[in-house]
Amino acid sequence: MRSRTPDRLCAEAVDVARTVTLEAAGPQSVGEHLGVAAEGDRVVTHFFACTEPAYRGWRWATTLTRASRAKNVTIDETVLLPGSDAVLAPEWVPWSERLRPGDMGPGDLLPTEADDLRLEPGWTGDDEPPAGEPGADVEDGADMVVPSVATIGSIAGQLGMGRPRVLSRYGLHAAADRWDEQFGPKTPMAQAAPANCVSCGFLVPIAGSLSQAFGLCANEFSPADGRLVSLGYGCGGHSEAAVMPRPPQPAPMVLDELHDTDPLSLHPGQAADGTDGAAAADGGDPSGDGGAGSGDTGTPGEAGQDRS
Repeated sequence: MRSRTPDRLCAEAVDVARTVTLEAAGPQSVGEHLGVAAEGDRVVTHFFACTEPAYRGWRWATTLTRASRAKNVTIDETVLLPGSDAVLAPEWVPWSERLRPGDMGPGDLLPTEADDLRLEPGWTGDDEPPAGEPGADVEDGADMVVPSVATIGSIAGQLGMGRPRVLSRYGLHAAADRWDEQFGPKTPMAQAAPANCVSCGFLVPIAGSLSQAFGLCANEFSPADGRLVSLGYGCGGHSEAAVMPRPPQPAPMVLDELHDTDPLSLHPGQAADGTDGAAAADGGDPSGDGGAGSGDTGTPGEAGQDRS
């Protein structure tokens, strides 16, 4: 049983403990004496403060002991131990528990344990005896053709059974919960969506039992493009959310080519055939005399004098 009272000779040997600690750690790392602690019969540990900046709260521990009925104190060991307020590294966690999605890179290998709960043994046909050999499940006198192992294996491969291990129910539910959390009906995107993926034309169906709850998104503008989405998920890119109306087509131009139309002048003072409009109004007289008579050559005043 460990003694609660430190041995007197070992407890009084502070100088011996300091000398040993200085030799082990160096004078720049050893501080004041902090106390002693009894480790057992005639076994005492002396504590000294550690002055290293990187080891705040740590302390040097030098253990002294002596033989029964001996007065000479001997050195046991010197170690660096953390104190009550020491800065400690986080508890070590195995790599399999530290791994997070996205940590794997090109060339990395991720081994799986033999008893991984996410997997269960599959059917490969190796444990099935060939037809006709002892152990084969063939009834005596039955008129039936037993397929060969190769034939069964090819069909099993098409069904996804020709693998050493397949997903267990636990692994299947864990994957479904993970996908449902990222692209499920409770996400903010799905809550604001006009409709669910179950009625979207961009949903690609998948095979297996997961087809009852998930599908593959094929909308390049959706945030879930190329991802497995829950049938209850939704986004603004739903195929039937807002169908754009077809733009109206203008009516074709109608030209009346069956009836004659009057020419229309394009500019004021110009006829449709390009001649001067004023000349046409004067009867085509190029002299510009207009409609004046041949005897009327004087001014209006002179004409009045002649009538008088």
